[in-house]
Amino acid sequence: MEFKISREFLTEIEQLISENKSQELLLLLEDIHFADIAEIMEELDDYGASYIFNTLDSEKTAEILLELDEEVREKILRNLSPKEIAEELDELSTDDAADIIAELPQDKKEQVISELEDVEHAKDIVDLLRYDEDTAGGLMGKELVKVNENWNVLTCVKEMRAQAENVSRVHSIYVVDDEERLKGRLSLKDLLTTSTKTPISEVYIKKVDYVKVDTKDVEVARIMQKYDLEAIPVVDELGRLVGRITIDDIIDVIKEEADKDYQLAAGISQDVEADDSILELTKARLPWLVLALFGGFISVHVLGIFEPVMDLHPELFFFTPLIAAMAGNVGVQSSAIIVQGLANNTIIGPVVERLLKELSLSLLNGIILSAILLLGSYFLLGYEIHVGYTVSIALLSVIIMASLIGTFIPIILNKYGVDPALATGPFITTSNDILGILTYFTIAKIILGI
Repeated sequence: MEFKISREFLTEIEQLISENKSQELLLLLEDIHFADIAEIMEELDDYGASYIFNTLDSEKTAEILLELDEEVREKILRNLSPKEIAEELDELSTDDAADIIAELPQDKKEQVISELEDVEHAKDIVDLLRYDEDTAGGLMGKELVKVNENWNVLTCVKEMRAQAENVSRVHSIYVVDDEERLKGRLSLKDLLTTSTKTPISEVYIKKVDYVKVDTKDVEVARIMQKYDLEAIPVVDELGRLVGRITIDDIIDVIKEEADKDYQLAAGISQDVEADDSILELTKARLPWLVLALFGGFISVHVLGIFEPVMDLHPELFFFTPLIAAMAGNVGVQSSAIIVQGLANNTIIGPVVERLLKELSLSLLNGIILSAILLLGSYFLLGYEIHVGYTVSIALLSVIIMASLIGTFIPIILNKYGVDPALATGPFITTSNDILGILTYFTIAKIILGI
C-alpha cells in the first residue's frame, strides 16, 4: 500500500529533529521505503533533510539519493566530503553512481572517483561517464552475468555464482566469445536441464535483441517496449558486450519524454517544474504566449478585412468563436494522433496515403457537425436558412483544412529533425484559428454574394 505523508507525520518528524532525537527518528523511519523518505526530505527545510540523511545508514541513503529531486540532492551532496559521497556510491550500481557523479562539479568528480574503494567499480563508472546521457551508453550499467560459448554447463554455473554476487537482479545470461563479442543468451531452464558436461555452444539461443552504445535513449525505450524486455544488452562498435539496460532506467526515459512532449504541447519550450523560479517559468512560457499574441493580432486584422461582410450580416460575427474553436480542436486532435504514432514508430506508408485517410475522416466528421450546426442555427437560434448554410459549409471546409494541417505539419517537422510535439501546441492552434477565420469569411463572402 502506498505511503501517504500527512501534516501530522511531518510535524512529528520536525519535532524529533528539533529535539535531536536521532534514535526515535530512526525507529519512526525504519519500515518506510527509501522513495517515501525522499519525499519526506523534500517537504522539510535544508537542515531537516540533511539531518535525516546523516542519521540513516549509507545503504539506505544511497538509494534515497537517487529518488531525491535534483535541487535537494545537490544541496545534500554539497555538504558531503568526497569520501562521504564515495561511500554512498559504493552502495549503488554503476549506472546510478555515474548519474550522480555527472551532476558534481569537475574538481569534485575527480576527488570522489579517487576515494572509491572498489577499483573495478571506479573503472566502470569512469567508462560510463564517457557516454552522452541520452544514449544507451549513458543509460547502461556494467553489472551483468555473462558466460563464454566455449565453457561447459558446469563451468558456467560456477562462474555465474561468482558474477551474480555483484548483480542485484539477474534478468538474462549473456553468451560471449573469446573476444567478448555478444553471441546470444542462455535460458536458465536449459542450463538446469542439460548435462553438466555439455558445451554452452550447443544450448544457447543465438537470437538476442541488443542496442549499440550510441543508440538514442528514446529508441532503446521503443525497442524494449515493443518486445516487452526487462533488460537489453549493449554492445560497442565491435559488437563486444559492454553493459545492459534494465527496465527501471527505461521507465524514467519514457516519463521524461512524456513530460517533455506534454510541456511542448502546452507551449512550454523548456524543461521546467512547478517549483522552479518565476524567472525560469516565465522564460519557458513566454515565447509561445508571444506567438499566440501575434496570432491574435493577425486574426484581428483578418476580421478587419471582412468588416463590410459583417456590416451586412452581423450575425456572422457571433459564429466566429465557434469556427475558430473547432479549427483549433480538430487540428490538435489530428496532430496528437500523428505525434503519438511517430513516437511509437507506427506511422508507415507514404504521406499522401495518410493525408487521404485523414481527409476521409475529417469529411465524415465535418458533414455530421455541419448538419448539427445547420439545424441548430435554424431551429434553436432562429437564424435565416441561408446563414445556416453559409456557416455549415464554412465549418465543413475549416474542419477538413485543420485536419490536414494537423496531420501534415508533425510529419514535416519530424522529417527535418524537429520534435513533432510542437505541432500539438499553440503553433497548430494559432495557425488554425487564423486560417479558420479567413476561410469562414471568404466562404461567407462567396455564398452571400457580397
